[in-house]
Amino acid sequence: MLLVWLAGGRAVAQSDQVLPELDVYYKLKPDIRIWFQAKDTREAGDQVRAEIGPSLDFYLKPWLKLKDVTAFDLDDSKKRPVIVSIGYRSLPAPGVTPTNRMEPVVTFNLPLKYGFLVNDRNRGDLDWQNGNFSWRYRNRIWIQRAIRIRSYHPSPYAAAEFFYSSRYGKWNDTAVYVGCLFPFGQHVEFNPYYEHQNSTGRSPNQQLNQLGLVLSLFFGK
Repeated sequence: MLLVWLAGGRAVAQSDQVLPELDVYYKLKPDIRIWFQAKDTREAGDQVRAEIGPSLDFYLKPWLKLKDVTAFDLDDSKKRPVIVSIGYRSLPAPGVTPTNRMEPVVTFNLPLKYGFLVNDRNRGDLDWQNGNFSWRYRNRIWIQRAIRIRSYHPSPYAAAEFFYSSRYGKWNDTAVYVGCLFPFGQHVEFNPYYEHQNSTGRSPNQQLNQLGLVLSLFFGK
């Protein structure tokens, strides 16, 4: 089912796509979590690729103010002021050699007034393909707030991400996201979102409009 789901995103036209994603998290210890990701992605104007692999997260202790603003969020990492992560991803695509990627990530969470949460993710993409090495730095700023609909608490959010690529020697990509987190029970969360991406690495610039759906599963709490 997952392979069919991932393949479905590739059938859409280049400028407008659907990007499915599955994330499965398992908490090994109070300060360590392992998770697995499988998704479709399109980066810097390249063709749509699958992205598959595991990551390991390391937490600092929870912060009381963060517990308050994330009381209805299933993602335990948002209660932590700092998360350090290391991951591996394989990026296969039809007709090209797969890319092997290491992903070091440092994320900061900050509570604001009126129940808002700001998330600052700093991520490196260290890529090897056909013996060639390239890297990217990605900075994503995310803001969310849970709302109340009777006893249910979805969390609308907005985010912006900025990409610097060694291939082009400049900031070559910007992505803006708008979506909402919908928790179901203690283990399941759906995240439908819209993404607008502006890629300036190649001429002419590319404007990409993409819809995404993330299914997140949380275990080991």
